[in-house]
Amino acid sequence: MQFLNALLGRIKLIILWVVRILFAPDHFHQSVFTRIRYAVCGGYMPDQVMLYDFKHNDPGEYLSEFDWYRSRSINGHYSHMLNNKVVFAEMVRQFCPTPEIYAVKKDERLAGMHGRKIDTYQDILSLLREVGCFVVKPVNIGKGIGIRIVKLTDEGILHNGEPMSETELLQALKGTKNWHIVAYARQADYLNRIYAPSANTVRMIVLRSAQTGEFELSFAVQRIGAGWTGSVDNGSRGGLIAMVNVETGELSEARTLHDLRVYEKHPDTGSPIKGIIIPGWESIREGVLSVSANFPYLDIIAWDILPTNEGFTVIEANTSSGVNIIQLWGPQRYGRLGEFYREHGVIK
Repeated sequence: MQFLNALLGRIKLIILWVVRILFAPDHFHQSVFTRIRYAVCGGYMPDQVMLYDFKHNDPGEYLSEFDWYRSRSINGHYSHMLNNKVVFAEMVRQFCPTPEIYAVKKDERLAGMHGRKIDTYQDILSLLREVGCFVVKPVNIGKGIGIRIVKLTDEGILHNGEPMSETELLQALKGTKNWHIVAYARQADYLNRIYAPSANTVRMIVLRSAQTGEFELSFAVQRIGAGWTGSVDNGSRGGLIAMVNVETGELSEARTLHDLRVYEKHPDTGSPIKGIIIPGWESIREGVLSVSANFPYLDIIAWDILPTNEGFTVIEANTSSGVNIIQLWGPQRYGRLGEFYREHGVIK
């Protein structure tokens, strides 16, 4: 059985390599030779060749996309707990603020949560009239895929910022399975000043130290939406990413994963990004570490938190984090993340 599990794991990695690396989207229009060369000799996506500037930098200094895929097994069987957004939200809500789950859809069945009666799609419209805004999210898909921000205004329904009728909304919800509806979280004022149309989350990566056994905050980035990303902030969708100084909470300039531009100010609003300090950062940092301590069976947690005027709310957590958003500011194969990967046998 162990042999079969190992074999299936390898087959899965090969499929991921073909689909997600060799044939990954190429925003920089690399040659076929370059694409194949770096996919075969290192496991890099074509975009990473440009983002990491392999013309001038040594690929051997960087963690590859294939390394990241292998790292997703570090938490073992507990990865499933993080990957299922409903399960994890129900667990974490006893330790810190997290948006309330109003309802879930499992296959074709609707179910209200926490005493709410939501058995029909008309109940969802009643919920919208009650709360004014909610977010529909897939249960186990990341990268901002399938997220719907639904708001009720005086003019009608807005779906990801675009007008939509009640009939169209219900048709969209009926056409997809396995999603959940959560409360819309209000972000901190500093984020609204930078860019208000999207919820701009902070990815906080905590790693369990092999020496102390305690969680440490190793990396953090501020993700920011823009006109071209719609209602989401995800880097994989071309959103802006600024490094956060984990000691002070100060933001660096912002970059994206789709081009080489650098933004010290937001391209749509002109609001400063570089040099902004996240209000209450020390409290946020200590709060996330405190919540992490309640999950001693995990070795890595990639938190997505939304700073609020009252502190922070946990949007979700992930069993790993893409290496792109960290290595935009320098290689990590021999840095803290590479060291962590070696401790867990991901790389040598």
